[in-house]
Amino acid sequence: MKIVTFGEIMMRLATPERLRFSQTQSLEMTYGGGEANVAVSLCNYGLQAAFVTKLPKNPFGDGAIQQLRGLGVDTTKIARGGERIGIYFLETGASQRASVVVYDRANSAISGVKAGEFDWDAIFDGVGWFHFTGITPALGSDVAAATKEAAKAAKAKGLTVSCDLNYRKKLWTPAEAKATMNEIMEFVDVAIGNEEDAEKVFGIKAHGSNVTGGEVGGEGYEQVARELASTYGFKTVAITLRESFSADHNGWSAMLLHEGQILNSKKYDLQIVDRVGGGDSFAGGLIYGLATDKSGQESLEFAVAASCLKHSISGDFNLVSVGEVEALMGGDGSGRVQR
Repeated sequence: MKIVTFGEIMMRLATPERLRFSQTQSLEMTYGGGEANVAVSLCNYGLQAAFVTKLPKNPFGDGAIQQLRGLGVDTTKIARGGERIGIYFLETGASQRASVVVYDRANSAISGVKAGEFDWDAIFDGVGWFHFTGITPALGSDVAAATKEAAKAAKAKGLTVSCDLNYRKKLWTPAEAKATMNEIMEFVDVAIGNEEDAEKVFGIKAHGSNVTGGEVGGEGYEQVARELASTYGFKTVAITLRESFSADHNGWSAMLLHEGQILNSKKYDLQIVDRVGGGDSFAGGLIYGLATDKSGQESLEFAVAASCLKHSISGDFNLVSVGEVEALMGGDGSGRVQR
């Protein structure tokens, strides 16, 4: 199966060695973005994935395309134009000091995308799955209209449509998110979120949860998943559950509502190298499992194990193989040297 993702890829400028912005004299440059991260994961697992976006005709736009192409992603549907690529600055936290992200993405090339700019009927030819995140419609009303157009076209062609809700408070308010996302959800089959997304976007809160205190009881999220499914008609709802004890130490698991059943994953104890892209790696793993006809439980366990491994990898992309994920699923989490 071929998968298409649509969204923004940005330049990432991160402080080295967990330095603060005020300390560092250099920044490490890579690329990343929600839907691009998912496409990379799927290619690593042996599937065909294309990423659709708009990038400027300059060395930074070229660099993003070259990196994606080098990782196997189909970049032939990327439009060129606009003035600049979006940037985000990352100060990686440690212990009880949280990581900090500062965006510099105003007037990026994709923010000027309008409905009608992409020929979705042609892009979706021979494709079985379409994926986007809530970050993309948050970039502006025109981009939201283009996202809705894409989701509607995908649904009309019989594709499975997935959305990672990915609420970002630095991009829009909960009221703005709900008003926009409500118009797109009718085309979505698979909804993915974290502990806070359903509350921030749709006002659906898990009872008995305390995210900042590290308390994310599964029962409350079962109710959230069922309410989301009944309200919007989702066939599948996945929610990642992060117990954040510190910037370096998290508990990581997930639950899945699939074919009417609630499924719960194994829980992993994470010592974190880089948590950015963790949710995207979960989405990539879940799409891989469902797209290759794995059971709901197998798909969930693959997604959680894949995203567990991502937390050990610097950068946005989850550079792991199916074999590595399956080894962890099978219980090989010792980290022993492979000889």
